[in-house]
Amino acid sequence: MDSWSLPWSLFFGALLVVSGLPTPENFVKDIDGGVDQDIFDINEDLGLDLFQGDIRLDGAQGRNSIIGERYRWPHTIPYVLEDSLDINAKGVILNAFERYRLKTCIDFKPWAGEANYISVIKGSGCWSYVGNRHTGRQELSIGDNCDRIATVQHEFLHALGFWHEQSRSDRDDYVTIVWDRILSGREHNFNIYDDQESDSLNVPYDYTSVMHYSKTAFQNGTEPTIVTRISDFEDVIGQRMDFSDYDLLKLNRLYNCTSSLSFMDSCDFELENVCGMIQSSGDSVDWQWVSQVPGGPENDHSNMGQCQGSGFFMHFDSRSVNVGGTAVLESRTLYPKRGFQCLEFYLYNTGSENDQLNIYVREYSDNDAHGKLTLVEEIKEIPIGSWQLYYVTLQVTNKFRVVFEGLRGAGAAAGGLSIDDINLSETRCPHHVWHISNFTHIIDSPSATLYSPPFYSPKGYAFQIYLDLRSLTNVGIYFHLISGANDDQLQWPCPWQQATMTLLDQNPDIRQRMSNQRSITTDPLMTSDNGNYFWDNPSKVGSVAFFPNGTQFSRGGGYGTSAFITQQRMKSRDFIKGNDVYILLTVEDIAHLSSSSPQPAPTSTVLDLCSRITCENGGICVIQENKAECRCPSGEDWWYMGERCEKRGSTQDTVVIAVSSTVAVFVLMLIVTLVSVYCVRRKYRKGPSSKSANTTVENQHVF
Repeated sequence: MDSWSLPWSLFFGALLVVSGLPTPENFVKDIDGGVDQDIFDINEDLGLDLFQGDIRLDGAQGRNSIIGERYRWPHTIPYVLEDSLDINAKGVILNAFERYRLKTCIDFKPWAGEANYISVIKGSGCWSYVGNRHTGRQELSIGDNCDRIATVQHEFLHALGFWHEQSRSDRDDYVTIVWDRILSGREHNFNIYDDQESDSLNVPYDYTSVMHYSKTAFQNGTEPTIVTRISDFEDVIGQRMDFSDYDLLKLNRLYNCTSSLSFMDSCDFELENVCGMIQSSGDSVDWQWVSQVPGGPENDHSNMGQCQGSGFFMHFDSRSVNVGGTAVLESRTLYPKRGFQCLEFYLYNTGSENDQLNIYVREYSDNDAHGKLTLVEEIKEIPIGSWQLYYVTLQVTNKFRVVFEGLRGAGAAAGGLSIDDINLSETRCPHHVWHISNFTHIIDSPSATLYSPPFYSPKGYAFQIYLDLRSLTNVGIYFHLISGANDDQLQWPCPWQQATMTLLDQNPDIRQRMSNQRSITTDPLMTSDNGNYFWDNPSKVGSVAFFPNGTQFSRGGGYGTSAFITQQRMKSRDFIKGNDVYILLTVEDIAHLSSSSPQPAPTSTVLDLCSRITCENGGICVIQENKAECRCPSGEDWWYMGERCEKRGSTQDTVVIAVSSTVAVFVLMLIVTLVSVYCVRRKYRKGPSSKSANTTVENQHVF
């Protein structure tokens, strides 16, 4: 993990002014012209008169349609990213799918001929149909300026069957619509549904929903069209960062999700069972479950000491062991599905500078019941006296445990190592972490600008992030290529590298985070105002700059947005925690997304055979030889059967049936045997009498 110290960043900010170098605003390019446009603003500027601002209606769908079982998608939704899409939008859409997988049971797969699928296009504006319309190819548009991850999430929630939050039947209990401030002809966008037309799924009204209008939606002036009855939420409504907790609750209820696809574990150590973790018997000392340590930390990372009677973490007291002594803590057994995982945790060091934390995996196989222990990463040179965020990439395919080994290093120790807020998911870890300390001091500075340390992408491109905090309303963020060690071996202008910059919401549970994210992609044909290729070699088209240690380098132009997040939202949630801010950085080559692969022929153009059959008990409809059939779920000792999976069977039932059948056959055979014996015995008893009678008759005839 890389970090950037406060003195260095302040020094460099001052250096821009003292050295007479170009100020940041002279060499940055804004994606959206510095205007933070919501979905509805984009569509309104394009002259689109869509239902509720971003909903397409088909001929069979009235404005008050009920979204029932028929309009649900299967849990795995087929899709096509059409060639009309901007390449940056394609990468953002794939990232949005990962958020769905992390927090719900909804998955997405490339279309393989299924009867119904979502075709994501670059149309005019951002819009979607509501629910599965069973029309075969169902369009969803991610047009210009719609390539933001929460906008994609919003439109796909429509496709999954959700209307806007403020159209609920109980809307007026929570917000007031100021009708005379609404654009003429757009009043219908504020209609509500009654209980027979829309289902809130027994979830409370959600001011924080990603599906809620902002306070300025369809305004005819500068005054808000929506006023929240609780004033604290006035600037909360209309967030476009991520799903809210209630968004997820509704989606998971509608689709009967009991777990999410890529989430594996989260532990904030608030319960005494420490999330099912186990202590090793072969180490020197145990990890201790504590709420504070005299030498630090004084509180946990989850609550930062704000909740009395709570706030626990695990601590290894390195003072209690000799050099080389260890404390080993193992996670519960975990079962991977994707073959790659990301481990995230916070670490606090009050011991020796030479203390270290080793991360192992214990992977089990049929031939090794005790598990094979493999060292994944050694974390050394841990900063003293503050919580630090770490990411570790795992690649495990069999069931496993994560093993944390604290190791006492040489030198005097005043405390030890502490860990908190562990999250494990089957997602990709960020490539780099920019840790900004003492953030409130920086943001209150009149000329608050920051550059990250230099980072390298997997392809070898060197880059920096520029954070502009000078505006009273918005925070700006920009991506710069800089001169680096690999420039002679790289392709210029830099082609199709997507930089994703994420302001981390430091909620202890990864599923409840609402991190703010923005992505940009390097288009090799993009030019600057002077005609140069914008993403050409920084040594050729960039400006001279200096690192804090005095080393000279070249910095290319910055590309990003001055409206990354509002100052007010920046100070909400857990973006700033313990006065620390984390910006997660990933730079990926997405050249392969420039064109789509050949598309298969559809199973059916419009007719969906599965619409005629309802599979019960979690069964899935499949098409076999142009016929709809239910594929019934089963477990180790149970299964469903029948035409619609309506009958349940189990091993116990089979045993009972088998025993009953055996007993029945035995009884039947016994009855048959007894009857046979009876008949034979009766026959032989009658035999001699009959013979005597016959003989007498015959003798009479003789004489």
